[in-house]
Amino acid sequence: MVDEEYATITISGNKLLKHTQANPAPLGLVAFGLTTVLLNFSNAGFFGLSSMILAMALAYGGTAQIIAGIMEYRNGNTFATLAFSSFGFFWYSFVFLLVLPKLNLAAAPNSASIAAYFVMWGVFTAVMFIATIKISRGLQVVFSTLALLFFLLAVGTITGNSTIILIAGYEGIFVGLSAMYVGLAEVINETYGRKVLPT
Repeated sequence: MVDEEYATITISGNKLLKHTQANPAPLGLVAFGLTTVLLNFSNAGFFGLSSMILAMALAYGGTAQIIAGIMEYRNGNTFATLAFSSFGFFWYSFVFLLVLPKLNLAAAPNSASIAAYFVMWGVFTAVMFIATIKISRGLQVVFSTLALLFFLLAVGTITGNSTIILIAGYEGIFVGLSAMYVGLAEVINETYGRKVLPT
């Protein structure tokens, strides 16, 4: 509906439409989801970890989510500000973990430190899941399965069990597709001015 997307203003007797501020959540959700799917294609064994994933992590998964977080701050949305900004910087930290040792700027992390990294992100995501109970079913799915993904990656890393990493890969693909669905459903619902797809 036009009224939801535009504010009507009158200047010298002429009615004009002024575009109101856009919803940044779809940007953050799709950026997170698309990058997560591509990374977990690698975990699932479809292809190796390459510059394609690192570039996506920096340019889209990282930067786009940080921008969405800043926009949500301006909207007064504390949950989305924390979620998008945090996961945006997660992608930057993920790239730095891989690149810094290659550049001889830091020692490569061992399995225990990487497992701790995933556990802490899992704990953060699990707590954020509690907040989603008051928001939407779609976000509940995204955050609960994302928390599970981090814990699976932690267990797979510390044990060196390739089967667990494989399972995490397929579960991560589901996480990413879920986030993409919620983001794109919000765009479709806003465009049509009614609830076309459940979120």
